[in-house]
Amino acid sequence: MAKRVIAGIDEFKTLVGTTLGVSEWYEVTQHRIDAFAEATGDDQAIHCDAPYAQQHSPYGTTIAHGYLTLSLGPALARQVFTIDGLRMAINYGVNRVRFPNAVKVDSRVRLSIELLEVKEFDGGVQATFQQTFEIDGEAKPACVAETVGRLYV
Repeated sequence: MAKRVIAGIDEFKTLVGTTLGVSEWYEVTQHRIDAFAEATGDDQAIHCDAPYAQQHSPYGTTIAHGYLTLSLGPALARQVFTIDGLRMAINYGVNRVRFPNAVKVDSRVRLSIELLEVKEFDGGVQATFQQTFEIDGEAKPACVAETVGRLYV
């Protein structure tokens, strides 16, 4: 899917209530899961031990950490849209996060972004998004998060 180019903050404000777009599919490999486990110290067997997960997990295989899925947001969002004229954008917080479905190893996920709200502050706008991480072939998403970003002009 082509990246949406938004012509400045004024146009961005008009998009409240709309879906900005959807990223490309991203494969979640065991290598990525293991790297995330190494970086965070969360090397729980359900994530990193394939024989254990096959025998004991209800999923029959290893699964990605929920926070790994959420952490893909910034990179996948760059595929979805860009806003002309920004000096910078930062993650400001998360209002709500849910993980309704597990991401099994070698599954593909993609990100859909809806713009929920835009509020002005001195130097830019604060935007609230709903980020939905879909799993290829699954009815329920892996993660639904209401995220907040600050966009500086």
